[in-house]
Amino acid sequence: MNHVASHAGHHGADHQHEPDTDSQAEILDLDAELLAEHLASITAWLPLEKAPRHIVDLGCGTGAGTFALLARFPEAQVTAVDASADHLHRLRTRAAELGLVGQVHTVQADLDADWPDLGRPGLDRPELVWASASMHHMADPDRTLREVHGLLAPGGLFAVIELAGFPRFLPADAPTDRPGLEERCHAALAHEEAAHMPHRGADWGPKLVGAGFGIEGERTITVHVDGSRSAAVGRYALSSMKRLRAGAAHALPAEDLGALDQLLDAESPFSILRRGDLAVRTERSVWAARRA
Repeated sequence: MNHVASHAGHHGADHQHEPDTDSQAEILDLDAELLAEHLASITAWLPLEKAPRHIVDLGCGTGAGTFALLARFPEAQVTAVDASADHLHRLRTRAAELGLVGQVHTVQADLDADWPDLGRPGLDRPELVWASASMHHMADPDRTLREVHGLLAPGGLFAVIELAGFPRFLPADAPTDRPGLEERCHAALAHEEAAHMPHRGADWGPKLVGAGFGIEGERTITVHVDGSRSAAVGRYALSSMKRLRAGAAHALPAEDLGALDQLLDAESPFSILRRGDLAVRTERSVWAARRA
């Protein structure tokens, strides 16, 4: 949005450091499907004077940002970078389905290790670098910002998109026997993540300025996708909350775990898939920064 969101992937593009799993890829793909309209609004908002010829997508996941950018800039070439071979394979498969193989080049790289060579024969340096829900996973984000500054063409734009944690899906009074369950899960996960993802929720504006960028624009996009619009909302909620449980389980009381497990049991009459009151609720913050 990748992301983004990504939670997994871009809530966050645990594109950089989490193990490759089908469930993570599913979340990234559902995120791309359900939040496509919001991604399109971000690409349309970017303060670009002309369409970029070369775009780099950092922490691309399964390609939500890559394909949103190509929809906006159909003549561009995209270099898509991710640590996950599985995600890049899925991205290439999708590019083939869309007839975009010739415009997408993938690079498998851990951006916390040696910075990869992202040059492309016959192409100038990128005019746009896109990082959706990936910056907060960097061990040394200031180093990443410096690398991006050096990578961009003069006058090029760096778009940083970050999610406000996991999306919310349930009403505040749900479930009936344990109201507020989802918020307690989020609080437990946030406490856990604070130690190993200290940059989640950061204000990237001052960091970008410190790396030599000029801020061209900032915006926050509020996301609300009602479950009645798509059956994918239920699948997205189920996959996302399974990962939420994995991260928060150790800090939850037994009563909360029991209620959560009922929601996550697809065969249960209390399954989240059977609820008619779901919605995807989250926010995306966007910074557009220019290399002088």
